Amino acid sequence: MFGELQFPDITVYLVAILVLLVLWQYYQMQVMAGRILAVDIFDRSGTRMYIYVTPDDDHICEVCSESNGRVFLPSQVAKKGFSPLGGKCKRPTPCPGVLVALYGGWLEARGVLELLRTNLKKDGIQLSAEELRVMVNGQWERSISGETDRLSIHMIEALCYEKVNQGVSVAGYRYVAQEAKEVRHLMLLVPAYLRLVQLLVRAGESAEALELIERFEKRFPVTKRGPHFPSDAQREVMKTRKTHLLKDHPMKIPA
Repeated sequence: MFGELQFPDITVYLVAILVLLVLWQYYQMQVMAGRILAVDIFDRSGTRMYIYVTPDDDHICEVCSESNGRVFLPSQVAKKGFSPLGGKCKRPTPCPGVLVALYGGWLEARGVLELLRTNLKKDGIQLSAEELRVMVNGQWERSISGETDRLSIHMIEALCYEKVNQGVSVAGYRYVAQEAKEVRHLMLLVPAYLRLVQLLVRAGESAEALELIERFEKRFPVTKRGPHFPSDAQREVMKTRKTHLLKDHPMKIPA
């Protein structure tokens, strides 16, 4: 009986459209719940936004400090001559600010991304230090982008907590120094080493600081160069710290 029934072509098309709309609504609900990632057909890098973060340190210059928390889309970062700063860094050795890549699959990060897209035609958005901490304290580990964003989260957390909780910062920088292996994470290595050494020196952990400097020297030999390698000024900073540490704590030579 049902085999004899015939439906107009328009009915079939309308039913198909209705099914697609239902599937789309379900997909949107799953994205909003953080159970799946929203796929951007123009993005194959795993990055949906960049955040410029500076250490919570009084020695950061005014220009870099005022740029802390600025958020950018990948399309902005890809533009020729892009800079996350509102001007030129005022220190002879550039401040250790970092442009951190995120996918941002958890609730707080999705909110930041939506806000950025809404305000893109204006001046973009900028997160306060507290807002950055709120974002990294969200349920990122439970989100679908947890593994993708793990190293970036540790870096942001380390930068944001230097004054609030130095132990958190030390742990974060250690993680980055040990685990950064993917190309997109290599630019975080030098800042992580520099900040970690500084925090260890402040904490009186001279032996560990010296060991870390030696690891830094082995990882970035002076005979090699690369986009993620330290600048001459950054090498000089490490060299000076090593000299001071050796002077204050000379190595014991066995008899």
